[in-house]
Amino acid sequence: MLAKIGYASDAFGVITGTDITVWIISALIAVGIGWSKYSKYKTRDKLVRDLAAMDPERREKLLSRLQPDLQMEIRQELMKRFRLKSDI
Repeated sequence: MLAKIGYASDAFGVITGTDITVWIISALIAVGIGWSKYSKYKTRDKLVRDLAAMDPERREKLLSRLQPDLQMEIRQELMKRFRLKSDI
Protein backbone atom coordinates (compact mmCIF):
# COMPACT_ATOMS: atom_id res chain seq x y z
CA MET A 1 0.00 0.00 0.00
CA LEU A 2 1.51 3.35 -1.02
CA ALA A 3 0.73 6.75 0.47
CA LYS A 4 0.70 10.01 -1.46
CA ILE A 5 4.29 11.09 -0.81
CA GLY A 6 5.92 8.28 1.14
CA TYR A 7 5.66 4.58 1.72
CA ALA A 8 3.05 3.10 3.98
CA SER A 9 3.68 0.22 6.28
CA ASP A 10 1.34 -1.35 8.79
CA ALA A 11 4.01 -1.35 11.50
CA PHE A 12 5.57 2.09 11.00
CA GLY A 13 2.98 4.37 9.44
CA VAL A 14 3.59 6.85 6.65
CA ILE A 15 6.80 8.72 5.88
CA THR A 16 5.67 12.16 4.77
CA GLY A 17 7.42 15.04 3.08
CA THR A 18 7.61 16.79 6.46
CA ASP A 19 9.51 13.84 7.93
CA ILE A 20 12.02 13.92 5.09
CA THR A 21 12.42 17.70 5.43
CA VAL A 22 13.12 17.38 9.17
CA TRP A 23 15.69 14.62 8.50
CA ILE A 24 17.45 16.73 5.88
CA ILE A 25 17.57 19.79 8.15
CA SER A 26 18.88 17.63 11.03
CA ALA A 27 21.58 16.17 8.80
CA LEU A 28 22.67 19.64 7.65
CA ILE A 29 22.87 20.86 11.25
CA ALA A 30 24.93 17.79 12.22
CA VAL A 31 27.31 18.36 9.31
CA GLY A 32 27.68 22.03 10.30
CA ILE A 33 28.49 21.16 13.91
CA GLY A 34 31.01 18.54 12.82
CA TRP A 35 32.66 20.93 10.38
CA SER A 36 33.02 23.65 13.02
CA LYS A 37 34.60 21.22 15.50
CA TYR A 38 37.01 19.99 12.83
CA SER A 39 37.90 23.57 11.89
CA LYS A 40 38.54 24.46 15.54
CA TYR A 41 40.76 21.39 15.95
CA LYS A 42 42.80 22.21 12.83
CA THR A 43 43.24 25.85 13.90
CA ARG A 44 44.35 24.83 17.40
CA ASP A 45 46.74 22.26 15.94
CA LYS A 46 48.32 24.88 13.66
CA LEU A 47 48.68 27.32 16.58
CA VAL A 48 50.41 24.68 18.72
CA ARG A 49 52.81 23.78 15.88
CA ASP A 50 53.61 27.47 15.28
CA LEU A 51 54.24 28.01 19.00
CA ALA A 52 56.54 24.99 19.11
CA ALA A 53 58.63 26.49 16.33
CA MET A 54 59.03 29.87 18.11
CA ASP A 55 61.82 30.82 20.44
CA PRO A 56 60.80 30.51 24.14
CA GLU A 57 60.66 34.23 24.90
CA ARG A 58 58.41 35.02 21.96
CA ARG A 59 56.23 31.98 22.76
CA GLU A 60 55.75 33.14 26.35
CA LYS A 61 54.89 36.66 25.23
CA LEU A 62 52.24 35.33 22.87
CA LEU A 63 50.86 32.87 25.42
CA SER A 64 50.55 35.62 28.03
CA ARG A 65 48.08 37.44 25.76
CA LEU A 66 45.67 34.50 25.64
CA GLN A 67 42.85 33.68 28.05
CA PRO A 68 44.04 31.69 31.10
CA ASP A 69 42.12 28.50 30.27
CA LEU A 70 43.36 28.57 26.67
CA GLN A 71 46.92 29.23 27.91
CA MET A 72 46.82 26.15 30.12
CA GLU A 73 45.36 23.97 27.38
CA ILE A 74 48.02 25.03 24.87
CA ARG A 75 50.84 24.62 27.41
CA GLN A 76 49.65 21.09 28.15
CA GLU A 77 49.47 20.31 24.45
CA LEU A 78 53.01 21.66 23.91
CA MET A 79 54.30 19.52 26.76
CA LYS A 80 52.48 16.41 25.60
CA ARG A 81 53.29 16.59 21.89
CA PHE A 82 56.63 18.38 21.73
CA ARG A 83 58.06 17.96 25.26
CA LEU A 84 58.39 21.75 25.48
CA LYS A 85 58.17 23.28 28.90
CA SER A 86 56.65 26.74 29.19
CA ASP A 87 56.93 28.85 32.28
CA ILE A 88 53.67 28.74 34.21
